[in-house]
Amino acid sequence: MAEDISINPTPPAGGHRRRIRYRGKHPRRFEEKYKEQNPDQYPETVAKVLSSGKTPAGSHRSILVAEILDALKPAPGMVAVDCTVGHGGHTVQLLDKVIPGGRLVGLDADPLELPKTEIRLRKMGFGPEVLSLHRCHFAGLQRILAIHDIAGADVLLADLGVSSMQLDDPARGFSMKQAGPLDMRMNPNHGQPVSSLLASIQPHALSALLAENADEPSAQLLGQALAGGHFESTTELIAAIKRACPNLPAEAMQQTIRRVFQALRIAVNDELSALDSLLRILPECLNPGGRAAILTFHSGEDRRVKRSFEDGLRKGFYSAISEVIRPSPEERRSNLRSAPAKLRWAQRSGQTHS
Repeated sequence: MAEDISINPTPPAGGHRRRIRYRGKHPRRFEEKYKEQNPDQYPETVAKVLSSGKTPAGSHRSILVAEILDALKPAPGMVAVDCTVGHGGHTVQLLDKVIPGGRLVGLDADPLELPKTEIRLRKMGFGPEVLSLHRCHFAGLQRILAIHDIAGADVLLADLGVSSMQLDDPARGFSMKQAGPLDMRMNPNHGQPVSSLLASIQPHALSALLAENADEPSAQLLGQALAGGHFESTTELIAAIKRACPNLPAEAMQQTIRRVFQALRIAVNDELSALDSLLRILPECLNPGGRAAILTFHSGEDRRVKRSFEDGLRKGFYSAISEVIRPSPEERRSNLRSAPAKLRWAQRSGQTHS
């Protein structure tokens, strides 16, 4: 069930802490990359990271920004919804287009990152009269709109990717590069971590999960090897995957590890069920002529969005839908994490916004 909590964060209080020494030009550990996490103080360091096509630690680079704005066509006076606020990059772009006269309602399930994002957005001058944020999964969108007495949105965005802030911080348990607890929950206060899922799941169920959530070719073998295992850290799981598939070449092994992590993350966060819920209610959450754009990062998500939009077009809920839109070669080179992204949009039937 979605959590209906408006947030009013205050900056964390704390005494003086001795700073971790910056280890050379390219520190490896997340905790040591404090220069990347302070762009105002160390702009040259951040610029160097960006120029290499990488994402500075503790931040996130929004993907397909121009294409999303072209698809949604936000304009002054419109009501916008960002279903996945994350670091706030897309949120700012939408706000800049709908004000004056418009407003944005933002949702995000992550209780650790959303308060930080709200602080940044408030400092940029976006007050509560134009921006309201809720710690809530997008499956609860209708209830949030009702709270604000909003009949429907003119523009709506859902970016289904995992934010770089979550991927890079080993404490969150998403990282394949550094040891961390085997967790992967967007909201660490709810649900079970990946370690508990693996300890309790049956081999056939795990094989099915790996196939459905990540199209993993070795799903059956990995299901037998990993189900019932007790893995406390990400590195322990990686070692078990390597033992289960000893003959895979290095590049194929990295792809398998990535797919296993993806499939397990999707499972513990119930991401596909939440997406199905959003797609089911989406036409009712849009004003006549309103537009929705959904950014996906793997085939299971994209298949669902494509089928839902095509079905909505046949039934007359939507008047237009797009073909898939991919990042340009330039964006893929400058932001390596954009490579798997796919964007699709749909327009609600009825008169366009005046």
